[in-house]
Amino acid sequence: MTTDKGADASAPKRPGHPDPLGAGEAVLLIDRKGRRYLITLAAGGAYHYHGGAVAHDDLIGRAEGSRVRSAKGTTLLAVRPTAADWTLKAKRGAQVVYPKDQAMIVGLTDIAPGATVVEAGAGSGALTCALLRAVGPEGTVVSFELREDHAAVCQRNVEMRFGGSPPNWELRHGDVVDGLADVPCDRVVLDLLEPDLALPAAAEALHPGGLLCAYTPTVPQVMRVREGLDGDARWGLSATVETLVRGWNVDGLAVRPDHRMVAHTAFLTTARRLAPDL
Repeated sequence: MTTDKGADASAPKRPGHPDPLGAGEAVLLIDRKGRRYLITLAAGGAYHYHGGAVAHDDLIGRAEGSRVRSAKGTTLLAVRPTAADWTLKAKRGAQVVYPKDQAMIVGLTDIAPGATVVEAGAGSGALTCALLRAVGPEGTVVSFELREDHAAVCQRNVEMRFGGSPPNWELRHGDVVDGLADVPCDRVVLDLLEPDLALPAAAEALHPGGLLCAYTPTVPQVMRVREGLDGDARWGLSATVETLVRGWNVDGLAVRPDHRMVAHTAFLTTARRLAPDL
């Protein structure tokens, strides 16, 4: 979200926005070892950590990308958080969908401005935020979440990200299997323990040609989803992938892959809703 002309003035400013850092903004502090701390600036406030206290007033009014010294003399870089930073640093209840999978879900299912997307469950709201950004203000996201505690965390995180509850977002407390069929939509994204149980309702909700994506951590879940898709003539073009991300250490002429990588998080199974046979 931005504060450009025509945008919601209460929405958080995007990274790289020309305005200086201000009170009420979320800011990411990064120390010399790359450790990251997400704080909200407040006039007269201070952030205390092992490297000493950082006065918020030393940041308010400064340009993004400035460096600040703590009371103990340590230096931190201050930037506005990206979408990936929000995902990794925001408070959570359920496990979040990581940025690499968010990007693949949006890309594989071609979620674009104006689309109506249904997701279940909402969890901690990380994927919800990615979907809202993808559909834009002219699109709609309907999120189902069965657990009240997860729904509360999701609501809080989405409101923090967007400066309030987006008008094009609906959070429904309940079972998607019972409510999905009554929500005509273009895309369905399932992050559930048993997503195969929601396939019949998803077939009812999706317009012909619409896409489904199931996010499943385990092989048995993938097998059940594929069996459900293959056994219903309303589905076609099924495919399953996973995404692995490996960083590289670049230090002059010393270039090598990192010793650790973000490997398996989940399988992504996609399918198209087909038109009825003549």
